[in-house]
Amino acid sequence: MAITAEDVCLERVVPITEGFAAEEVTPDSDLHIIGSDVTVQISSEDAQLVVRLPFGSHTRTFLQEISKCRPGVIGSEDIKQNEKDLVVNNSWSRNSDDKATPRQSKSKMDITSEMVRSSSTMVSDNACLLSEQKFGLRDTIVKSQLVQKEDSYTNLQNFRFFIGTYNVNGQSPKESLQPWLSHDVEPPDVYCVGFQELDLSKEAFFFNDTPKEEEWFKAVTDSLHPDAKYAKVKLVRLVGMLLLLYVKADHALNISEVEAETVGTGIMGRMGNKGGVAIRFKFHNTSVCIVNSHLAAHTEDYERRNQDFKDICSRMQFCQSDPNLPPLTISKHDVILWLGDLNYRIEQLEVETVKMHIKKEKFQDLYQYDQLKKQMDEKAVFDGFTEGEITFQPTYKYNTGCDDWDTSEKCRAPAWCDRILWKGKNISQLSYRSHMALKSSDHKPVSSMFDIGVKVVNEELYRKAFEEIVRSLDKMENASIPSVILSQREFFFKDVKYMQLQVETFTIRNGQMPCQFEFINKLDEDTYCKEWLIANPSKGFLLPDSEVTIELELFVNKSTATRLNSGEEKLEDILILHLDRGKDYFLSVMGNYLPSCFGSPIQTLCYMREPIRDMSAESIRELTLLPLQMSDDIFRDEKPLDIPKELWMMVDHLYRNASQQEDLFQQPGLRSEFEQIRDCLDTAMLDALLGSNHSVAEALLLFLESLPEPVICYSLYNNCLHCANIYTSSSQVVSMLPICHKNVFNYLMAFLRELLKNSEKNHLDVNILASIFGGLLLRPPPQHANPDVTEKRKAQQFIQQFLLREGNSP
Repeated sequence: MAITAEDVCLERVVPITEGFAAEEVTPDSDLHIIGSDVTVQISSEDAQLVVRLPFGSHTRTFLQEISKCRPGVIGSEDIKQNEKDLVVNNSWSRNSDDKATPRQSKSKMDITSEMVRSSSTMVSDNACLLSEQKFGLRDTIVKSQLVQKEDSYTNLQNFRFFIGTYNVNGQSPKESLQPWLSHDVEPPDVYCVGFQELDLSKEAFFFNDTPKEEEWFKAVTDSLHPDAKYAKVKLVRLVGMLLLLYVKADHALNISEVEAETVGTGIMGRMGNKGGVAIRFKFHNTSVCIVNSHLAAHTEDYERRNQDFKDICSRMQFCQSDPNLPPLTISKHDVILWLGDLNYRIEQLEVETVKMHIKKEKFQDLYQYDQLKKQMDEKAVFDGFTEGEITFQPTYKYNTGCDDWDTSEKCRAPAWCDRILWKGKNISQLSYRSHMALKSSDHKPVSSMFDIGVKVVNEELYRKAFEEIVRSLDKMENASIPSVILSQREFFFKDVKYMQLQVETFTIRNGQMPCQFEFINKLDEDTYCKEWLIANPSKGFLLPDSEVTIELELFVNKSTATRLNSGEEKLEDILILHLDRGKDYFLSVMGNYLPSCFGSPIQTLCYMREPIRDMSAESIRELTLLPLQMSDDIFRDEKPLDIPKELWMMVDHLYRNASQQEDLFQQPGLRSEFEQIRDCLDTAMLDALLGSNHSVAEALLLFLESLPEPVICYSLYNNCLHCANIYTSSSQVVSMLPICHKNVFNYLMAFLRELLKNSEKNHLDVNILASIFGGLLLRPPPQHANPDVTEKRKAQQFIQQFLLREGNSP
């Protein structure tokens, strides 16, 4: 089972003094497996510890650092064995009586079966060799060649995977989950169990805090198949999305490289009420990624669901144990299992027609109207994935506590919202079903059982492949320095816009020598590129005569827009591509940025009577660099606008069109519509904003987030927190704001109070609006630590006071 930093606490310190030793040992209970943990015996004059460390580069680095810490050690050549000096024995041999005792080191080419167990790709007799610079490259070369030869030393063995998904509608567990989790006679080898809407409270939504995580974890653990013992490998949660991974206890040692990540795709592209959580791991020699997602709701919003899926795929990245390797994306796995409330609906049919098809069990006829099927047929989403035949009735929407269809005022049409899909080879679906016995939610749980062919290593064949690679590598080393050919070295990004990704690609073609490449920092710079640029991948490894495609992604966001708007910074950068043991290549990146109201200061926009795209670069720079106007004194000849016209356009649109819009400021809009809204604000080409109310609302939030100086200035942040429950003091703080900031604050509060008058229709309340706008209008200064839950609550309380007071309409 994977152990992370938060699982460990420090109870005792073992000083590195004379008599200290750290040796790798192999306990009797250990299995000979690839990528297993490393057991290290640490001893000093008065203590002896045996610790298990995860296999990989972090452990190698740890042992390496220990070797440097002993007082008096000047170089790695001073590391010795069987003496009082520090011992870091990294050989993989075992003594004849197979005990967990120190072992004699082997010579470099004396390859043993214990090396196979470790899957170490560098045969070394002690830790001093790990410090050689070429270790990383040699390690990577052998790993890459082992992957190429994988079929020669592995065989497929089927393991049974249970995949389950359940939207619990904010309920606590009230019934046993065994009818869902233990339906089959034979216990599965692996359980992957996902939940959505674990907690619908505002606490969970805004602070990601819920007691229901523990409740459902216990309910699942108590309902696993009774004929097997299971070990929990990992739990990951984002707001209401929870994913649990269990394996049979006797498989636990075959699980390695466990990582978990989350991606929020809710409002502003980050709120966690929608999005995905994922766990990736290696089972024997097969990489597996499990994704649990909750996509956008409402029948008409299938494009938003498609966008959520793409965002999860592009943003979900897992760190690798080897820091020299780039992060892994979902697609870089042998097996991908995707489950969740995907929210795709049945369209073009009346509710009664849908129910009639269900009553007659004409599921395949009904399936032709399923949105997910249509979108997959058009390759708009889940391209390359497979879903089994649906032979069960829709899993949504039921009256809670029974099997009757929704009889609420909205009378939702039945739909197959809850789905399980897969991608990869050697996957056979054994069942795909819903479980009507569970009635505590408005959804029914769904499960699927799979037989998945997992690559299991034959250690004798692995040893032979390993020996062959190491020997051939010894002959190859130092034969030549690596060299590559770049398809392009100069790049120009034309008409870059705020929050609109642009991508340019080029290829690196390798020559006759294995090659490790990396973009490196320039002199006196902390990163290899400017903040608005990223190379993907930024480092990697190439076998002889192979090539890789590099994507240069340019994306301007709130942290870079202001300086680009003002012209203080330009889209210009030089990238240095470095080859290990080879030369450096220089790439030129340039572009032109179209200035935007997003990222511009409030005061700057108040002085702009023309659209920002019509302003000269010199005028924008002059206005952006104006000091904040703290009084009614006017810096320039003309009087500024009371509030930015761009802000007025968005608020006026929402005031006139969206006062009764359900889920306003909680449901995301479409990215394409945001781009239209941004262009309209920046050019004033149209008198009215395009796009849905949700898209305009999200654009307003993104606008407030992008302000380089928030509506309530950084200098007053602590004052606001101190008087969060005292209205008179809070009003005094607001009165201290620069005139244009004060106008914007009062204008927004008046608008939000108007929305609250329609709360029966839009379902907004004071807590929701205060939480959303509190984090945008009242932001901590740049050098301030990220606000904790207490600070977030105080920001919420500060805004809440003004929403509960009567005021004028916008």
